[in-house]
Amino acid sequence: MAKQRKYIFITGGVLSSIGKGISAASIGMLMEQRGIRVTMIKMDPYLNVDPGTMSPFQHGEVFVLDDGSETDLDLGHYSRFVQNARFTAKNSFTTGKIYDAVIRRERAGGYLGKTVQVIPHITDEIKRRIQDASVDSDLAIVEIGGTVGDIESLPFLEAIRQMRTEEGAANVLFVHLTLVPFIAAAGELKTKPTQHSVKELREIGIQPDVLLCRSDRKLPKEVKEKIGLFCNLPGDHVFSAVDVSNIYEVPLYFHEEDLDEKIAEKLGIWSGRPDLFRWREVVKKLQHPKGQVYVGIVGKYTDWRDSYKSLSEALLHGGVANDVQVNMVYVDSEEIEKGKNHELLDKVDAILVPGGFGERGIEGKIQAIEFARTQKIPYFGICLGMQLAVIEYARHVCQMKQANSGEFSPNGKENVIDIIESQKLLKETGGSMRLGAYPCQILSKIKNETTRAFEAYGRELVSERHRHRFEVSHSFRRILEEKGLVISGKYTDPHTQNELVEMIELSDHPWFLGCQFHPEFLSRPLQPHPLFIAFISAAKKHKGNVQ
Repeated sequence: MAKQRKYIFITGGVLSSIGKGISAASIGMLMEQRGIRVTMIKMDPYLNVDPGTMSPFQHGEVFVLDDGSETDLDLGHYSRFVQNARFTAKNSFTTGKIYDAVIRRERAGGYLGKTVQVIPHITDEIKRRIQDASVDSDLAIVEIGGTVGDIESLPFLEAIRQMRTEEGAANVLFVHLTLVPFIAAAGELKTKPTQHSVKELREIGIQPDVLLCRSDRKLPKEVKEKIGLFCNLPGDHVFSAVDVSNIYEVPLYFHEEDLDEKIAEKLGIWSGRPDLFRWREVVKKLQHPKGQVYVGIVGKYTDWRDSYKSLSEALLHGGVANDVQVNMVYVDSEEIEKGKNHELLDKVDAILVPGGFGERGIEGKIQAIEFARTQKIPYFGICLGMQLAVIEYARHVCQMKQANSGEFSPNGKENVIDIIESQKLLKETGGSMRLGAYPCQILSKIKNETTRAFEAYGRELVSERHRHRFEVSHSFRRILEEKGLVISGKYTDPHTQNELVEMIELSDHPWFLGCQFHPEFLSRPLQPHPLFIAFISAAKKHKGNVQ
């Protein structure tokens, strides 16, 4: 007899950005550590089909999965916390994707002439996708984006209300994250926002089973009991979700509150206690590092840190592996173009230029790369950061004064970065980017010296996730290599048999490496990415040398 699948639905109230993603990921991590097969699902209420075309200022970074899906940044949180789950396009969907599927089916006659309505057709599609994404799991944790009370979220909330009846009350748990602010003038924690938020949920037929109360301090027992009384649930089903110094403390705090034990009890899950030893070691190293390094991140989204969420987390993971605190110094590349911010580059132990699109701030990034190369400061270029490193090298070492990218100079005669044959084919077939996981063949040695890439990975074949349109042009590779640019990672396109450049480095530099892919998407606190370990190690050595 098949085991009954369990569901946890996580909603948020009072205000946005309250921490549903981290809370969902933390619960997922705790339940996985209890030996349960967990999957995570994010449902977003906006009408965009996916966040791929959304501005980083609007929605933060776009997190890319192995299958090329462009998803919400919360999938990044899930991936970093839940170690064994493998996420695909099924684990993330939006209102736009739901309506698109229903309308296409209606146009194809799939509803046999029926009047297509939000209930049951939209809600049925939502339920079908939740169940489809949950097939290989014992427990599906589903986060509903937005805030309770928003009109956009109503179809999702109605769908999960129906699922409780259809799946059985013993198999569905509603967790609601809310806010309990401390009002300094009154010297009190105020529960009214939580009461109103739960009231909104109950009006649409959902009674939360567990409340997570976000606050800057632990809730006293009497406050929990008051909230329980007014929200129609026992006081021991109300849990504190306090502000912490780093997100990796959240599951440890939830465990101390016995949240995972209560969830297991409510869902009738028999499991062991979680083994959190390695996770505690990560948190300990983050709280009490033996040293520190400063990394300059040169970009144009520096005022909106969620644009670089996976990147900043991967740098922290690299710091944990090297037992140092990584201090991120965000440097606006447009300010460098204006002759400002150079003093910030003088003070950092390493420089990183991340991925991005568009011409704004490009010359400032190239100046920062030249500074890192000539001053022998460890440099890491990711995606666009690698492409700009190639442009900088072509201009200043190969004397190609007009070196540029086809992205910024479509008709340029020295475009060392350009759209090549395979990308043109991709565009003709309806795509616009190389997305998802591709293999990378790593060169182990160059002139009898081990490459930085091989030193980091320790193997010759890896798989990494991509999100880009442009590649290093074949036309200029010979002159670049003759002048000392090392191509240490390649991918052979099966359609054209062309070799695409995946990694570049410099042999006469302490640590100068660029990669066409996004290694930050694969970094985990328990498994830091090899390139970030190597980069922070180089920053640590550079700091020691300059001191």
